[in-house]
Amino acid sequence: MSSVNGIVRVAKRALDSLVDKSLFISEGFVNGKWVSSTKTFPVFEPSTGGILGHVSDLGRDHFVTAIESADAGCRKYVNSTTAPERGLLLRKWYDLIIANKDDIAKILVLENGKPYAEAVGEVLYAASFVSWFSEEASRSYGDVIPSSAPNTTVLTFRQPVGVCGIITPWNFPAAMITRKIAPALAVGCSVIIKPPAETPFTAAALVKLAIRAGIPNDVIHLVPTNDHGIAAELVTNPVVKKLSFTGSTKVGIHLSQLAAGTMKKLSMELGGNAPLIVFADADIDLAVEGTIASKFRGSGQTCVCANRILVHKSIAAEFTAKLVARVSNFKCGFGLDPDTTQGPLVSERGVAKVKQHIADAVAKGAKLVIGGGFPPEVVDHAGYFIQPTVLTGVTADMVVATEETFGPLAPIFEFESEQEAIDLANATEFGLAGYFFSRDIGKIFRVAKQLEVGMVGVNTGKISAAESPFGGIKHSGIGREGSKYGLAEYEVLKTVTIGNTNL
Repeated sequence: MSSVNGIVRVAKRALDSLVDKSLFISEGFVNGKWVSSTKTFPVFEPSTGGILGHVSDLGRDHFVTAIESADAGCRKYVNSTTAPERGLLLRKWYDLIIANKDDIAKILVLENGKPYAEAVGEVLYAASFVSWFSEEASRSYGDVIPSSAPNTTVLTFRQPVGVCGIITPWNFPAAMITRKIAPALAVGCSVIIKPPAETPFTAAALVKLAIRAGIPNDVIHLVPTNDHGIAAELVTNPVVKKLSFTGSTKVGIHLSQLAAGTMKKLSMELGGNAPLIVFADADIDLAVEGTIASKFRGSGQTCVCANRILVHKSIAAEFTAKLVARVSNFKCGFGLDPDTTQGPLVSERGVAKVKQHIADAVAKGAKLVIGGGFPPEVVDHAGYFIQPTVLTGVTADMVVATEETFGPLAPIFEFESEQEAIDLANATEFGLAGYFFSRDIGKIFRVAKQLEVGMVGVNTGKISAAESPFGGIKHSGIGREGSKYGLAEYEVLKTVTIGNTNL
């Protein structure tokens, strides 16, 4: 599928083929209503760079209205529903997501660019958080604590924090929303979602299904905008008690500083620079598979993707040859083309950053083994594409060693000792994820403990699941999403001391 006009026609046909065309929405949802604005912003289809549609660019007054409505809605919601009832609402939402997964996946492909199979996988992943927290809703436990005073009982219980501001990224337009708002809704909070300007259509479809499932329409709000200054209302408004943000470390630090003025509870899932270590005793074929899964999913546009491939010197040549053989079979193209394995990046800026990292490394002595240019199979040279790329001879003085690339670039560093690998892996301000491959059980425990990250994948490149805590340390953020720990991020702990119980 090489023609730009052909892709545009297929994109239009994809929208026309939606079973439920009402899921493609260009409006926001505020105070129980779908609202529009004369001011709009364009959303681009990344494989051509053409405009997919225009979305209402809502203003500060919409944020204020949403916050006021969410505050009142939260109080009604938590007082009028039990935990099992909230769980049932989430289960209905899950069922609707599954029933409409193909439509949501098509919308996701068109605005994000990832291949259709990956998009379907993401929708199922997104739904898994709704399912998980539908069950966790009833498991928000407190404690009875033995008191040091006679005739006294100490109790703790958890309460919803209140109105939650949710700011989500474009790389997982479905999953990053459900991973944040499913636990909030499970415990009785209300949410105001500011979706990414690059991928707002997926968010709108999910909100529509949530309302259809019975989530009260003053409990969930969607406010699209392309104005970051206006979106700051979520961060500075004192009625908003919690902010959950996924994005760059630079922006996360700025938002944390703004939020400090109102002492909000914060969850920050920020940048990464994940190492992937292949030790000499590793199963090399398994390590290659894990590298493919981690590095090239979403064309490298994931916060947990392997940014630095550290390979023991004794096996570097074999590992590189097998990795390059796999990469040579990739095909870049339009996400709805069934032959496509790698979609475009989301923007021209993303392509420029990958090219800059490649150029810097090559100028400093790295070898370009494969890739690095515009994929020849995309014959019209349109869209935000760059070939999956492998570099060897990469060293610590190159930009790719310290900056997150966020693209399909696999730079291979060599090491000679276990300690050298650990030191290289930890030589970054980030600490989100890390991976390593080894068949030595002692080494597995040693290295897992020493890696300065929040999540470790051992002999696998896949570490994300609803039941697993997701989050990092250092400049990669604070807080955890998913898992049994995910509820607590949207709750406050209250202690009740009951004295003179002998009366």
